[in-house]
Amino acid sequence: MSQQPKEQQPIFPTRPGRGFGHGAQRGPVSKPKNFQATLKRLWQSFGREKRWLPLVFVIVLVDGFLMLSAPYLIGKSIDAMTGGPGSLSLLSIIVLALLSSYVLDGALTFLQGWMVAGITQRIVTNMRQAMFEKLQKLPVAFFDSRTHGELMSRLTNDIDNVSNSISQSTTQLMSGVIVIAGSLIMMIVLSPILTLACLITVPLVFLLTRTIAKRTSVLFKDQQSELGKLNGHIEETISGIQVVKAFNHEEKAIADFAAINDRLCKVGMKAQVWSGFLMPIMNVINNLGFGMVAIVGGVLAVKGMITVGVIASFLSYSRQFVRPLNDLASIFNVLQSGVAGAERVFEVLDEQEEPLDAPNAVVLANPKGHVVFDRVSFGYRPDQPILQNVSFGAEAGSTTALVGPTGAGKTTVVNLLTRFYDVTEGTIYLDGKDIREYSRDSLRRSFGFVLQDTYLFSGTIKENIMYGKPDATDAEVEAAAKMAHADVFINRLPKRYDTPLTENGGNLSQGQRQLLAIARVFLARPSLLILDEATSSIDTRTELIIQDALASIMEGRTSFVIAHRLGTIRDADTIMVVDRGQIVEKGSHDDLIEQKGMYHQLFYNQFKNLETASQ
Repeated sequence: MSQQPKEQQPIFPTRPGRGFGHGAQRGPVSKPKNFQATLKRLWQSFGREKRWLPLVFVIVLVDGFLMLSAPYLIGKSIDAMTGGPGSLSLLSIIVLALLSSYVLDGALTFLQGWMVAGITQRIVTNMRQAMFEKLQKLPVAFFDSRTHGELMSRLTNDIDNVSNSISQSTTQLMSGVIVIAGSLIMMIVLSPILTLACLITVPLVFLLTRTIAKRTSVLFKDQQSELGKLNGHIEETISGIQVVKAFNHEEKAIADFAAINDRLCKVGMKAQVWSGFLMPIMNVINNLGFGMVAIVGGVLAVKGMITVGVIASFLSYSRQFVRPLNDLASIFNVLQSGVAGAERVFEVLDEQEEPLDAPNAVVLANPKGHVVFDRVSFGYRPDQPILQNVSFGAEAGSTTALVGPTGAGKTTVVNLLTRFYDVTEGTIYLDGKDIREYSRDSLRRSFGFVLQDTYLFSGTIKENIMYGKPDATDAEVEAAAKMAHADVFINRLPKRYDTPLTENGGNLSQGQRQLLAIARVFLARPSLLILDEATSSIDTRTELIIQDALASIMEGRTSFVIAHRLGTIRDADTIMVVDRGQIVEKGSHDDLIEQKGMYHQLFYNQFKNLETASQ
C-alpha cells in the first residue's frame, strides 16, 4: 500500500461561498509521488480479477511457443529447399506446420485480447465506482478546496489512463518476457557466437530506457495535473457562462484558457518528445545489432560452420528478441501515464472521510426542534475564526432570522447545525442532546433546505421534486408543486411534470428553479427548515405568494431564515444580527427597531434606498 498522503490544509476564504460552500477559494494539493508504491497498490486493486491471470498466462505461454516455433520452421524450410530427394515432401510438412501455427497464433491472440479487455474493464469499473462512492463520503471542506473540473478529470481521464495502461501492458509484459527468454535460448542453441554479437546492443537498450523513463515519469504527472486544471477552468466557465458574458469577461476567460492550454501543450509536447525518442533510437540500435549478426553470420556461413537456414532463423529470433525490448520500452511510457493517473485516483481514495458517527450514536426520530448554541466557536482556518463564542437558543416551532453583512457568519451557523462542518469549540444541542450524538444521516434528514443557489439534476421536473421524497406518488408531487405555486408554469410546459431538464435546469429561469426547490421541500415535510435567501430570485409578486406558502410549511417547525431583504423576516420570532462572527443584537423586529442599533440602521437604509429607487 502506498503511504497515506499527508492531510493538506485546505485553502479557505474567511467563509465558504453561499449555498453551503460552493464558492470557496481553491488551491493546489501537493501529494507525494511514489511510482513503486502506486504500482504495487494498483496490482492490489486487481482483486478477484487476479484469478484469471494464470489462464491468460497459459494462453500467452502457448502463443509464445507458437511464435518461437515459426523462425525455426522457416529456417528448416530454407534448408529443405536446398536438400536432396524427399526435400519437397519435408518442405510441404514444414509449410503446413507453419501455417497451422500462424492460424492458432491468431486465434489465441484474439482470445487473450478478449479476456484482458474484460479484466481491464471490470477493474476500472470497480475503481471508478470506489472513487465515486468515496466522493459521496468526503466532507464539504474537501470540495471547497478543489475545482469540480479537476475532480472530474481524476474520475474520467486518469481512470482512462489506468485502463489503457492495464489493457496494453498486461499481456505484452507477459508475452515480452516469454519471447525474450525463449528467443535467447533458441539463439544460444543455434549459434552461441551469433548470440554474443546480438547481445552487444542489449546494454544500450536498457541505458536508453532508464534515462528516458526518469524524465517522462515527471512529465506525464505534470501533464495530468495541467489537464485537471484545464478541465476545471472549462467546467467553471461553461457553468457560469451567463456571468462571464454579463461582465464582459469573454476575453479574460479566453486568455486564462490559453495560458493553461499553453502550459499543457508545452508539458505534453515535452512528454511526447521524450517518449518519442525511444523508437527512433531503438531502431538504430536494432539495425546495429542486425548488422553485427549479418557480418558474423556471413563469415561463419562461408567457413561452413552454419547453414543459410540457421542464419535466417537466427535473424528472425534476434528480431523477436529485440522487438519485445522495443515494446517494453514503449509500454513503460504507457505504464508511466497509467501509474500517474492511478496515483491521482488513490490520492482521492486516501482522503479523510467525514468522521464516523459516535459508537453510541442514536437515530434522531421525530425531533421537536429545540436548538441551543452553547459558546460555539469555529473557523475554516485555525488562524481565521468565523464564529466566536456564539450562544443562543431557538424554541421548538419558532422562526429565527439571521441578518447581517456578507461574510459575517450567517451561513456558517447553519453549516454547523447540519454538521457540514463540526464546531471547533462549544456544543450545539438539538432537543437537549449534542448533535454529535445523533447519527449524521438522521440529523440531516430532519432538515429541509431552500438555498439561494438552487441545484436541479438532469431528469424530469417530477424526478427533481421527488428528490425530497423518492417514493412519493404523482398526486403528492402535484400537491407539493401547487403549495409552492410551481404548478402554474409547469402546466404551461408541453410535457408538464414529465418535461426534461438540462443540467441544473438550464432551460428554466432562476425563479422557476427556485420554485421547484421549494416544492421539493414541501414534499419532504422536514421537521426543521433552513431558508437561505429562499426567495431572492423570485419577482416581488410571486414572492408575496411564496411567503404565504412558506409561512404555511414553517408553521409548527423550527426554521432558520437567512435574508438580506429585511421586509421578509419582520414576523420572525427572533431576529439575530450577526457581525464579524458574533451576535451583536437579538430580539423581535419591533424590539430591534426601538433599540436603534445595527438592525435599525440596516432596515432604515434598505427601505430608504427602495423609496429613492421608486421615485
